Amino acid sequence: MILNICPNPSIDCTVELEQLNVGRLNRIANKTVTYSGKALNSAIGISRLGGDSYATGFMYENDGNLFVQRLDNEGVKNTFVWNKGSVRINYKIVDNKSMLTEINDIGERVLKTKQQELINLVSNISKNASVVVVSGSLPQGVDDAYYPALLNAVKGNAKKIVDTEGEKLLSSLSCGVYMAKPNLSELEGAVKCKLETKQDMLKACCKLIDLGCQNVLLSLGRDGAIYTNGSTSYYCKSANVAVNSTVGAGDSMIAAASLMIENGAEDGEILRSAVAAGTASITTSGTNLFYRDKFEEIYAKLKVEKI
Repeated sequence: MILNICPNPSIDCTVELEQLNVGRLNRIANKTVTYSGKALNSAIGISRLGGDSYATGFMYENDGNLFVQRLDNEGVKNTFVWNKGSVRINYKIVDNKSMLTEINDIGERVLKTKQQELINLVSNISKNASVVVVSGSLPQGVDDAYYPALLNAVKGNAKKIVDTEGEKLLSSLSCGVYMAKPNLSELEGAVKCKLETKQDMLKACCKLIDLGCQNVLLSLGRDGAIYTNGSTSYYCKSANVAVNSTVGAGDSMIAAASLMIENGAEDGEILRSAVAAGTASITTSGTNLFYRDKFEEIYAKLKVEKI
């Protein structure tokens, strides 16, 4: 079973415009609303690939039942720590050039007692997990040290995967993390320098490995991804597809990678599956993620090379 921990769920409202005109009237061409959160998206992706998926995290009394319904419909088992208030609403604006502009809400404040409740819940559920994914931002009232606290609460021999940024990422790496998944911007932020070449990127990935994690999956958007353990590294280029929305592509990569890790796949296959899922995801609108048939179609076209 793969446990997915979502500290900060969101209602994602994706609006498509012909062109984003700042300071002027904009008319919506299309709108998609989904009940999301990075780890919840990963949980759904795992289930769509046939994996045994479980979701937990913080949830809110207003609108929270809609998240539960979505997970139930996708075959994802779930248990949450419930809080008063409403789920935050994030706005994703996509123009005719597929340029994404995001406006993320801060969400409700989570009390210390609720934070401890989730740590206790993770400690209990993770006993039956082979892989644990922690991803996304944190709600109000929760500081960056909560990421290591969640990871240290994991019991047994589950392989831990982290997808976040800044101090949350850096402080997590020494907590027995099996794989970190930054995108290029997040990696540049972590090492505090611009990364131009693949060799620059590999050196930066190795800095994360030096801080404690075993592997790094570096997402490069349309250019594909890199997977490295510090001594052996692979690159996989994305397939050319029509882009509808890049929202959720990274979460889809986590979904496929975590399932491959659970199955004991080799590094090259972990990378190939991750890129296939991420690429399949951008062919759908909003945060609808990917579907298995599109994943398999793209997976068959991809090649992995050693670098």
